[in-house]
Amino acid sequence: MNPSIGLVIMGVVALVALFIFIVLFKFFGVWIRSLFANAPVGIFTMVGMSLRRVPVGMIVDCRITAMKAGIDISTDPLDAHYLAGGDVSQVILALIAADKAGIELDFNRACAIDLATKGTGKTVLEAVRTSINPKVIDCPNPAMGRVTIDGVAKDGIGVKVKARVTVRSHLDRFVGGATEETIIARVGEGIVSSIGSADSYKDVLENPDRISKTVLGKALDSNTAFEILSIDIADVDVGDNIGAKLQAEQAEADKRVAQAKAEVRRAAAVAVEQEMRARTQEMRAKVVEAESQVPLAMAEAFRSGNLGIMDYMRMKNIESDTQMRGSIAGADRPREESK
Repeated sequence: MNPSIGLVIMGVVALVALFIFIVLFKFFGVWIRSLFANAPVGIFTMVGMSLRRVPVGMIVDCRITAMKAGIDISTDPLDAHYLAGGDVSQVILALIAADKAGIELDFNRACAIDLATKGTGKTVLEAVRTSINPKVIDCPNPAMGRVTIDGVAKDGIGVKVKARVTVRSHLDRFVGGATEETIIARVGEGIVSSIGSADSYKDVLENPDRISKTVLGKALDSNTAFEILSIDIADVDVGDNIGAKLQAEQAEADKRVAQAKAEVRRAAAVAVEQEMRARTQEMRAKVVEAESQVPLAMAEAFRSGNLGIMDYMRMKNIESDTQMRGSIAGADRPREESK
């Protein structure tokens, strides 16, 4: 055999041996752990996961945990869920919790819930736990800046209500279903509607449970990720007299409208007055113009012989007599008023 060929073969064998040694050194501990846990994972499967940059130890440990809990899951779906951006450990813990609680939850739905809750601060394990142990939601949510739900009864008195909603996760509707914010909004709308239908605020104070019964009868949890178990009224307070405020504001608005209309009428009256004054001055000017024609007419009458000197004197006497009577009448008026 050619010595160079022998060296090549020996080099190849050495490289293969080195590769096998590295693989065994890297994955032997994980492989032994999976083998003794009765959840064996092949060496080449681990190598493939490593080449795909999947954490081999975490995947194998999740498979061991599932197998010990009686759930048989191979590494391929775990590998695929990790590559999709999911949290494999949370999915396995959720499946174990659901299985122990007798809740039907398969791996695919658990993965879907995990991916749907990614970035929301919630996990699939929390969804399962909420399905097992219902949680309480404050309505309204204090984090939204409001502490009470305000409604107005038919008598105009405001009522402030705090409610607590007990919900349980509905895993079949968790993907694509409405969230807690929708539950809070629907419950708040139902409470406001129930308060508004009450004849008096006293009815709400006497029977606060009528609010919860009315709201529960509206199936507010439809198309949501939760099932409403109960709605409890935690606190009821009397608010402001909204009806009186609205009436006062309406009266103030009516007064302003009336004032505006009165101002329009006053302005019209002032305009009419000014117009009448102008017409009076016009009439006086016409009278003065007519009086100015009297001397000319008398002169013409003298020239034409239609007016004599005796006629003129009699006219003057009549004017003097009229002026005297006017002065006497003016002098007697203060005496009569004093009497």
